[in-house]
Amino acid sequence: MTKLNPILHQELRLSIISFLVNAEWVDFMKLIEVTQASKGNLSVQISKLQEAGYIEVKKSFKGNYPHTECRVTDAGKNEFENYLIQLKQLLNLE
Repeated sequence: MTKLNPILHQELRLSIISFLVNAEWVDFMKLIEVTQASKGNLSVQISKLQEAGYIEVKKSFKGNYPHTECRVTDAGKNEFENYLIQLKQLLNLE
């Protein structure tokens, strides 16, 4: 049986990576809007994706406020594509 990537199989992480695959740099507030996640939960899941090497995180300041942006890495794109292939195989769609 096909085993799905446990990093990407979690709902919020999958939402994050799915959105980032088709974007350049995306800021934290946009990810909150898109995922409807709490700031704390989103922050934890971004850290997990970053630790896995699937996304890159850039932190800076806009005025006096912290500004966080994320983008998917090549490894993240590859893992996402593999995840979709595995999911299709699991569902007998290929």
